[in-house]
Amino acid sequence: KLCGYLNKLGIKGPIKTWKSRWFFYDENKCHLLYYRTAQDISPLGSIDLSSASFDCKVENGEGVFEIRTPSRIFTLKAISKQAMMYWLQQLQMRRWEFCNTQSRFPVGSSQLVNEPLAGRTNVVDNEDFMPPVKTPTEAVGLKAASLPAPQTSTALQNISLKHPWTEIQNTVYNICGSKQLWGSNGNIFSFSEFQEHPENPDEERQEEVEAGCAGAEDRKMESRLNWVRKARWMNSGFPGLPEELSRERNPMDKVSVLQQQILTLTEEVKSQKELVKLLHKALEAAQQEKRVSSKYLTAAEDKDRLELVRHKVRQIADLTSRLEALEQEKKELEQMLTLRDNHVQELEEHVQLLMEKNHAKQEVIMALTEQMAQELSDPLQEANTITAETLYKQQERIEHLKDDIDAYKTQNQFLNSEIHQVTRLWTSVAENEKALLMKCACLQARNCQMESKYLTVLRKLQEALPGLPSSHAELVRNLIQEALQWDVKEEAEEGFNLNPVSEYDEYGFMTVPDYEVEDWKLLAKIQALEIKSNNLRSQEVVEKPLRDRWNSVGELSPSAELKSLIRCGIPVEHRQRVWKWIVNQHCSRLSDHYQRLLRQSMSTEHPACRQIELDLPRTLTNNKYFSSPTSHLIPKLRKVLLAFSWHNPAIGYCQGLNRLAAIALLVLEDEESAFWCLVHIVENLMPADYYSDTLITSQVDQRVFKDFLSEKLPRLTAHFEQYRIDVSLITFNWFLVAFVDSLVSDILLRVWDAFLYEGTKVIFRYALAIFKYNEEEILRIHDSVEIYQYLRFFTRMIMDGRKLMNIAFNDLNPFPMKLLRNRRSMHREELEAELCELEQIKAAYVKERAEQGP
Repeated sequence: KLCGYLNKLGIKGPIKTWKSRWFFYDENKCHLLYYRTAQDISPLGSIDLSSASFDCKVENGEGVFEIRTPSRIFTLKAISKQAMMYWLQQLQMRRWEFCNTQSRFPVGSSQLVNEPLAGRTNVVDNEDFMPPVKTPTEAVGLKAASLPAPQTSTALQNISLKHPWTEIQNTVYNICGSKQLWGSNGNIFSFSEFQEHPENPDEERQEEVEAGCAGAEDRKMESRLNWVRKARWMNSGFPGLPEELSRERNPMDKVSVLQQQILTLTEEVKSQKELVKLLHKALEAAQQEKRVSSKYLTAAEDKDRLELVRHKVRQIADLTSRLEALEQEKKELEQMLTLRDNHVQELEEHVQLLMEKNHAKQEVIMALTEQMAQELSDPLQEANTITAETLYKQQERIEHLKDDIDAYKTQNQFLNSEIHQVTRLWTSVAENEKALLMKCACLQARNCQMESKYLTVLRKLQEALPGLPSSHAELVRNLIQEALQWDVKEEAEEGFNLNPVSEYDEYGFMTVPDYEVEDWKLLAKIQALEIKSNNLRSQEVVEKPLRDRWNSVGELSPSAELKSLIRCGIPVEHRQRVWKWIVNQHCSRLSDHYQRLLRQSMSTEHPACRQIELDLPRTLTNNKYFSSPTSHLIPKLRKVLLAFSWHNPAIGYCQGLNRLAAIALLVLEDEESAFWCLVHIVENLMPADYYSDTLITSQVDQRVFKDFLSEKLPRLTAHFEQYRIDVSLITFNWFLVAFVDSLVSDILLRVWDAFLYEGTKVIFRYALAIFKYNEEEILRIHDSVEIYQYLRFFTRMIMDGRKLMNIAFNDLNPFPMKLLRNRRSMHREELEAELCELEQIKAAYVKERAEQGP
C-alpha cells in the first residue's frame, strides 16, 4: 500500500505553513487521501490523481514537489530526495494503471469502438526515463505508521482549521479508542500487515487478534480502520508490542523511543485539551439553546411565546450589530496592518541601504588593509595565499555546481517521464473520445432515420385520413400534432448533441422550411431529420477527409485534381477564397470601375431602378439576412444590381439577377467581389441573350434539356408524355437562377462551386440528376395534377448531396460540351425560325385588321 507522512503547504491568506499529513492512496477512486495523523478515521481532504500532473522544481527546495489538478495545485514535501522520487514514481504508476483500466470499454460494446483500441490498452512503457527508486521504508508504507509523526513548533499548528468537525470526530474517536485500549489487558490488534515475513507467530496473540477483529466487525467499523488503529496502538508506546520489534532495539534505543513517545503524547494531550475546550463551548451553546427552546415550548400563552421570540430577535439584532462592529474593527486593523507593513518595508529598505553603505565602506577598508599588508609582507607569499584561497573557493563552487547539475538531471529525467506518460494518456483519451463520438454519430444517425421513417408513416396516414374510422383518425391527428411540436433547436439544447441542426446554417438559410400549408409541416420535420442523419453519417467518413485535402491545397491553379475537389464541394472556410480566385481568373477587374458605376447610379436614376426596388423584398425570403427590409445586406444588394445595370446596358436588369447577386453576397461578403461574380456568371458562363427581353437562349436550353432527358431517362420522358407534363414549367427557373430557391442551401452551394468553375454544363448535369434521383417516386404517380404538385417541391426533398453529386458526375457520363453546343445551335435556329414565322403571322394579322377597318 502507498502511504506515509508528507508535509503539505497550507495557505491561509498571506500565511503559508507546512503541516504534517498522513497520505494514503485509494486504488478504487485514484484519490490520494490525507489525514492529520495515521490514527484518524476521517480524511481532511483528497487529491484526484486521474486528471493530475506532477512536477518537481529544484528551486523549490529538496524534497518539494507539486501535484497539479484542474482546480488546484498541491505543494508537498518529503523528508528526502529519495522519498520524493519514490512518491512521484509510484503516483505516476498508479495514475497510469487507473487510466488504462478506466479507458477499456465493457464487454459487449460496439465493434466500432473496440477496434481502434485493440492492442493499445496493454501497452507497456518501455521508455525507462528513470531507474526505479528503492522504497524508503522509514518514510513510506504501513510501517511508517508505527513511527512518531513529524513534530511541529506548536501544538495547534498541525490542526486543520478548515475542517473543525473532522478534527473533532477524529479526536472523539481517538479518545474512545484509547479508553478501550487502556481497559484491555493486551494488544487486541494484529500487526501482521506491518510484518512482511513473521518467523515465530504467537498463537495466543493470534487468538487475541481474531477476537479483536470480531469485536471490530460487531461495531461495524470500516476495514481500513483496522490498520489505522494498529498504527496508533503501536505509536502509543504501551505494553503489548511485538517481541520481534522489541528485540531489534537495544536499551538506549528503547529509552530514546520512549522519550519521543512521551513528547508526542504530551503534544497530543495539549491539542486534545484545546479541542475539548472547543467542545465545551459548543456544548454550552447547545444547552443554552435547549433552555430557550424549553421555555418557548412550556409557555402557556402565545403572548409569552411572542415575548420569547422578540427577545430572541433582539439578541440576533444585538449580535448582528456586534458582528458589524467587529467587521469594521477588522477592516481598520487590516488597514493599520497594511500601513505598518508599508512602514516596515520602508524601514527595511532604509536598513538595507545603510547595510550596503556599511558593506561598501568595509570593502574599502579591507582593500586598503590588504594593500598595506601586501606592501609590508613578502609579495610572493601573499600571492600564494591568495591563490590557495581562490582555488579553495573555486573547488567549493564547482562542488555546488555539480550538485545542482545532478539535481537538474534528476528533474529533467522525471519531467521527461511525466511528459511522455501524460502524452500517452492524452492520446489514449483522444482515441477513446474519437471512437465514442463515431459510435454516437452512428447511433444518432440511426435514430434520426427511425424517426424519419416514423414521420413518413404518419404522413401516409395523414393522406389516408378520409378513409379511416373516426377513432383512428383522431389518434392519427394526435400523433401528428405531437410530432409537429418537436423542435430541432430545443432538442439540441437538451444535452449532448454531436451535430445539432440549428434554425439557420452558416449562410443564414433556414434549415427547416417554413411551409405555410398544414399538410407540408410534417414534411418539413422529415426533411430536418434527413439532414441531420446525412450530416452525422458523412461527417467522419467523407467531410473530414475532404476538409483535410482542402487544407493541404496551397496556391490555386487549374488542374484535374482541383476540378475533382470542387465537384465534391468546397468547405465553408475555403469557399470564399476559391470563389474569388475563380472570378479573378475570368474577369479582368478594372480599378475604380465599380465605384464609378455607383457614383453614376447615384447621380442618374436607371430605368430598372423601380423594378429592382420591387424585387429586393422578394429575394431569398428563407434567408435571415434578406428576409427583413432592415437587413444590412439589402443596401449592398441594391448597389450591386444598380452597378450591373449601368455596367451592362444591353441587359440592364432581369428578374433572377437579384437572386444570383444575393448568393454571391452571402459567400463573398464584399459587394464589389459580388458584383464581379455576377458579371462572370452573366457574361462568361451563361450564353448571350440568356437574360435579354426575349429570353431566347433560356428557351433554347429548355429544348436542349428535353432532348437530354429523353436520352438519359427514357422511361421518365415517356411517363411525362403519357400524362402531358411540360417539364419546362418546372425547370425554366432552375436554369435562369442556377437552382436558387429550389435546392436546400448545402446542396445548392455545392452546385454553385462546380457551376462557377465549369459553366452551364453543370446545370444540365444536376437537372438530369434531380430527375434521376426521384425517378422511381415520379413513376409511381399516375395523375397529371399530382405529378405537377409533386414537381413543385420534390427538389426540397433531396437531402443526400453526395448521392446527387455521384449521379450528376458519374452515372450521366458521357456528357461532352461539344454535344451541348451543337444542340444549342440546332434548337436556336429552330426557335428563331418559329419566332420569325410568328412575327409574319402577327404582321399579316395586323395588316388584315387594318384593311378591314374599324
